[in-house]
Amino acid sequence: MKSLLLAAVLAVTALPLGAERPAAAPLPDWMAGTWMMEDGANWSDEVWMDPRGGIMLGVARSGFGPQLQFWEVSQIRRKTDGTISLLAQPQGKPASEFPMVLHSEEAIEFANPAHDYPQRIRYWRQGQLLMAEISKLDGSDAVRWNFRPVVPPRDGE
Repeated sequence: MKSLLLAAVLAVTALPLGAERPAAAPLPDWMAGTWMMEDGANWSDEVWMDPRGGIMLGVARSGFGPQLQFWEVSQIRRKTDGTISLLAQPQGKPASEFPMVLHSEEAIEFANPAHDYPQRIRYWRQGQLLMAEISKLDGSDAVRWNFRPVVPPRDGE
C-alpha cells in the first residue's frame, strides 16, 4: 500500500530534470477597485476586492436614472486544481461557472459554451479604464462597459 501511494505521489510530482513547474496564472489584481460608467441616464457600477485567500469578490449594479435594473454578485477564484473560474450570481439566482480561457497581464476571459447568455465574459484594461464585455461564444450579441475608476470620498474632505 505504501509503495502504491509513493508511486502515485512521484507520478504526480515528477518533472524532467531541470524543468520547472509552470507558474499558475495570478488572479487579476488590476481589476480591483471601484468602477463606474455613465451614459446619459444609464449607469453601471462594479466593485472588485483585492485578491486574498485565492479569491476576488465583486458586486455590480446598473440602472436608469434613479431606478435599479440589475445587480449581481461575482467571484473570481482559484479552484483546488489550480484553475481559475468566474462564478456569477445575478440577482440572487444560483451561480453559473465560467472557466478562464485566456489570461494576460491586462486581460482575462472566461467562457461557458453550455450557458445560454452570456457565454463569454471578458475584462481588460485600456489605460485607466476597466473594459468589460459579455457576449455569445462567437462574439455576437456583445454588450460592453467602459468603466472609469472612482475614488471614494473620505470623511472630512
